[in-house]
Amino acid sequence: MREKILSVLKDYDKDNIHIGTIGSHSALNILKGAKEEGFSTVCICREREKKVYENFGVVDKFLIISDYAELLEEEIQDKLRQLNTILIPHGSFNAYIGKFDYLLLPMFGNRELMIWETDRDKQREWLERSGVRMPKKFSSPEEIKGLAIVKYPGAKGGRGYFIVSSSDEFYEISEEMVKKGLIKEEDVKNAEIQEYILGANIYFSFFYSPVYGRIELIAADRRYESTADALGKVPAKEQIRVNINPTYTVVGNFPVVLRESLLVQAFEAAEGIVEVSKKIAYPGMVGAFCIESIFDENATMYVFEISARIVAGTNVGIPTSPYSYILFGENMYMGRRIAREIRLAIEKDMLAELIY
Repeated sequence: MREKILSVLKDYDKDNIHIGTIGSHSALNILKGAKEEGFSTVCICREREKKVYENFGVVDKFLIISDYAELLEEEIQDKLRQLNTILIPHGSFNAYIGKFDYLLLPMFGNRELMIWETDRDKQREWLERSGVRMPKKFSSPEEIKGLAIVKYPGAKGGRGYFIVSSSDEFYEISEEMVKKGLIKEEDVKNAEIQEYILGANIYFSFFYSPVYGRIELIAADRRYESTADALGKVPAKEQIRVNINPTYTVVGNFPVVLRESLLVQAFEAAEGIVEVSKKIAYPGMVGAFCIESIFDENATMYVFEISARIVAGTNVGIPTSPYSYILFGENMYMGRRIAREIRLAIEKDMLAELIY
């Protein structure tokens, strides 16, 4: 598979590279960063979303599709190859594409790690081997003791997540979620059930640079979650009376700057995760990744998820975050950092080392 992709890359005009992505998730971030680093851009999007990217003026060429899955069609891929396109994956690639074996285009990062990310069992194995502290996992609803959070596969922005304290609650709320269309009936048996750690959720956006051979902290954020964050506006007695079950659909993000003494835990986690990534999917991490964590009342960090690509929370770092500014001394954000790595790799004849 990689040999075929490298064969495509070999035929590219390296002086006329286009940076491309699906028009969704963090596309504005990616496309603006590409423009700032001197690349032409291509946006693969549906007609309805086209107006967003036209409005912001970050796209040189549009490729209009009716469904994201059309990216897997040979005709679409051939058009992108003619533009010497390097794809930048984000959460919508996991949620709506998934079949990377059929995507014969150079894609920045390690697509094998994106598969590990979307498989709950593989992801947990990765994190456990990295030595990070994690919430306890319940293998069945009957094991639930105390607060637990229920999650479902795929990068759907927290849609359909909910909290329970017993197996009875699990089945009751699952049934409600199915009726509301938030999850499918077959999803119930595939639920990931984790101990719910009470604390502050922090999402660390890191970058592993093959060019510099280092781990970089680019930004940190927290999520703004629809019904969960709206509960504070509803009196407790009314919550009970109408039986509100909050879900965690993400509608936005806030930037966060941590107490400096807490950063060592984040860097230790990142180092372990990168080291293990080399063993499970050669050559390991390439580019953006996010460690999703909780700090409890003792300021102890628990890692509950890993994303092996750019996350939407990095959008709050445009044009810069305190961490990226300290590191680079200029406006720097994840979309631009990705494009900077590609530009440096072209200059150093290392481009193939970013494509896996």
